[in-house]
Amino acid sequence: MSDVDEKTRVTSILATKQEPVGGRGDCLVTIYAKESSQLGKRYVLEVTPTMIGRGHDNHVVLDSDSVSRRHCQIERQGATWVAADNRSTNGTYVNDEQISSPKRLFSGDRIKIGPTIFKYLSGSDVEALYHEEIYRITIIDGLTGAHNKRHLEEALEKEITRARRYARDLSCIMFDVDHFKKINDVHGHLAGDYVLKELARVVRERLRGEEIFARYGGEEFCIVAPETPLEGMRVLAEDIRRRVAEAEFVFQGERISCTISCGVAVLGAGDKDGQSLVKSADEKLYVAKRSGRNKVCA
Repeated sequence: MSDVDEKTRVTSILATKQEPVGGRGDCLVTIYAKESSQLGKRYVLEVTPTMIGRGHDNHVVLDSDSVSRRHCQIERQGATWVAADNRSTNGTYVNDEQISSPKRLFSGDRIKIGPTIFKYLSGSDVEALYHEEIYRITIIDGLTGAHNKRHLEEALEKEITRARRYARDLSCIMFDVDHFKKINDVHGHLAGDYVLKELARVVRERLRGEEIFARYGGEEFCIVAPETPLEGMRVLAEDIRRRVAEAEFVFQGERISCTISCGVAVLGAGDKDGQSLVKSADEKLYVAKRSGRNKVCA
């Protein structure tokens, strides 16, 4: 259940033949990376083209096996910036679509290169947009769009206080992707990232606004539902399990089989904090995995 150990390094090597075009503050911001220290880093687009790749002569160096030596470039065309793939092995993606020709960028577009996701920010309010993005990074997982573990832990403590005060149920689902390592090994880590993102989309379609959905770590996720008894949460978990099993996961024309195992628990008298509730659901998750996977245990 651990992320792939891939690191991102940034350099500021500028070739003299490149044309300086700075002044607007247009930039790329790292919103997802395997190394958390890279999150929120901003790279102002000051020269054209700005090169991105594994080679040390790039402006942005991404040290990953899934990134080509000269993977892609961000270049100025008139008043706009475009992303262009340099015949990379694994492709460059803008808003989850692989690009085959230069793609004009609009503020808010997401650029995925190997395991790293950047957001392109542009406009007169780019500084405000950047600070909004920094805040978003503190609560949202950049790959899946689900909340992150930090937000989950903070929200869970508030919900436990409310549940105790008003004597109401509070239930939790812990689930993870069955045989996720095999998906990565057979289809590649980019396919694994796609599965996690698409899985999160399928789950969000089933949830209500008051339910908290977060990526707990790796391929493990958590759902917390206020005022929901154990049986109601078990029904929700079973419906989500079924939806995932029936969903189409197709990456680069290849269908990927995906199922999940779920553990369900309700806040008990002996649960002192959020970690206790999560642990109870996690124990049930491992019962589901040991008893065959693709099932719900409560």
